[in-house]
Amino acid sequence: MLSPKNKKPAVALIALAALASAGMGPAAAAAPVEPSAHTAAPHARVSTAFTLPGERVYPEGIAADPRTGTVYVGSYADGTVYRTLPGRSRAEVFLPAGTDGRRTANGLRVDDRGRLWVTDSTAGVTVYDTRSRTRLARFDVPGTGPRFVNDVAITPDGTAYLTDSARAVVYRVTRAQLAEGGGTLHPAYDVTAELAPVPGRRFSLNGITADPRGRHLLTVDMIAGELFRIDLRSGAITRVALEGGNVLNGDGIDLAADGTLRVVHNTTNTLTRWRTNGDGTRARLVRTLTDPSLQIPTTLTHTRGRTLVVRSQFDKGGPAGDNGDPTTFTVAEVRGL
Repeated sequence: MLSPKNKKPAVALIALAALASAGMGPAAAAAPVEPSAHTAAPHARVSTAFTLPGERVYPEGIAADPRTGTVYVGSYADGTVYRTLPGRSRAEVFLPAGTDGRRTANGLRVDDRGRLWVTDSTAGVTVYDTRSRTRLARFDVPGTGPRFVNDVAITPDGTAYLTDSARAVVYRVTRAQLAEGGGTLHPAYDVTAELAPVPGRRFSLNGITADPRGRHLLTVDMIAGELFRIDLRSGAITRVALEGGNVLNGDGIDLAADGTLRVVHNTTNTLTRWRTNGDGTRARLVRTLTDPSLQIPTTLTHTRGRTLVVRSQFDKGGPAGDNGDPTTFTVAEVRGL
């Protein structure tokens, strides 16, 4: 995390979260590619959707249940998971801090059967029944080496894919494995060889999203500002051709059924919207919104005509170097992106 004496955002705040958790050193980043003027989003509106209880929340993940409109948010500071019902302006605690030994709550996703997946950067992923809050399964990363289980995406067949930012791999959990109630996470795809060489690189693979038709995954290399496509049939990993910009400091990403890709760029307080082609091999920058009121966004979810964005406020010291001042944490609503 950022030192309370130095609140200037560094390479990427989620990377700094990894530093605090895994004891790694920071990596350098290239300068971002400035988008052309016509891609700005002057009419986009940023407001507050709801607040989160607590003064040391430092939220990181978000997920919406498309069946009910309920939204879940995870705290990186202590692993609390919050829930906001439709029409409410304040979230409530859904799963308290430390539930099932969880220390963080990074990536969140609700699958088509109403199960909530919650990643813990230090351990793995836990799955819950959203009605009863019962734990259904838990999957852990084996060994004692560095790991940072970050984000999760789920394909239409119910398979979950999770990024490990420290190991640059993507884990896979099938429905059959879920039915067994848990087990060990094993890499399904290793992205290491595809990442551009960067001196001191230790943490770069970040957000992940699934093609709604189940053909491929997209995942971000936030240090190099690149996007990778993982073909779920052949296993091939290829670089997506980006037109008009890059995904430097890219964190959470969301791919809609119409091919719209939304990306959070954390330390620059930026959101971008891209138009992908049919097979996800190319993406063209369409709109850009940079607004300090996003307060170091880490991820987003697009649901029911609005984009909800997590305001992490990691620049306020972060859970590993808190500045000691009470802070109000909120989730933003963005329209017009």
